[in-house]
Amino acid sequence: DWRQAAMTPPNILCYNIFLEAPAPKEVHMTMLKVIEVLAESDKSWEDAAQSAVKTAQESVRNVRSIYVKNLEASVENGKIKKYRVNGKISFVLD
Repeated sequence: DWRQAAMTPPNILCYNIFLEAPAPKEVHMTMLKVIEVLAESDKSWEDAAQSAVKTAQESVRNVRSIYVKNLEASVENGKIKKYRVNGKISFVLD
């Protein structure tokens, strides 16, 4: 009977959906230290920067980068005699 059907509550499907969030990834923080260095070379600024890294590695480990902050050259008789760099060397702390 249509009256009986009208009074019967509709069939309702209810789903509980649980979405599992991915486990948070472990965050690894690396501690860096930055030192400022001055170096010079008779050849080039690149060689001066390499000299700075080589010298720094004699006293610190895990050198990661050098940021050359300033370039300078000394001149004698119209020719460059010394190439100088002022750089910041970063290295990882143990």
